Amino acid sequence: MRTTMSTSLLAAALAATALLAPTATVSAAPRPALGACGPGELCLWGKPDFKGARQAYELSGLDIDSCVALPAGTSAEALANRTGRPVTTYQSAECAETGEFETYPGGGTWVPHSPYRVRAFKVWEN
Repeated sequence: MRTTMSTSLLAAALAATALLAPTATVSAAPRPALGACGPGELCLWGKPDFKGARQAYELSGLDIDSCVALPAGTSAEALANRTGRPVTTYQSAECAETGEFETYPGGGTWVPHSPYRVRAFKVWEN
C-alpha cells in the first residue's frame, strides 16, 4: 500500500510539473534596425522601418523655424532626428496644423512608423 501511495504521489507530481513546464518559448517581435542617420541630420525614409528612399537634411543647410516641404510626389513613413533641435513633422505639405503633426526631440529620435505620411517639417530653435 505504501509503495502504491508513493507511486501515485510521484505520478501526480510529475503530471503537475508537466502542466507547469513551458511548451513553447515566446519571443518578442524583432525590432527594426535603426536607419543610418549622421549627427546633425534629419533623415526621412519613404517606407516604414527605415526602408525605401532616404532623404537627409543637414542642420547647417536648413532655415530654423521655416516650413520645408518634401519634394513633390514624395512622403516619408519613418524618420530619425539627430539635429540636436526639436523637429515637427506635418501631414500637410504646407506645415498646416489642420492635418496631423508631431514634434520629436533632437537628441536622437528614431521613429520606424510615423502615424501619418510626412510631407513637410520644421526645425525649431531650442
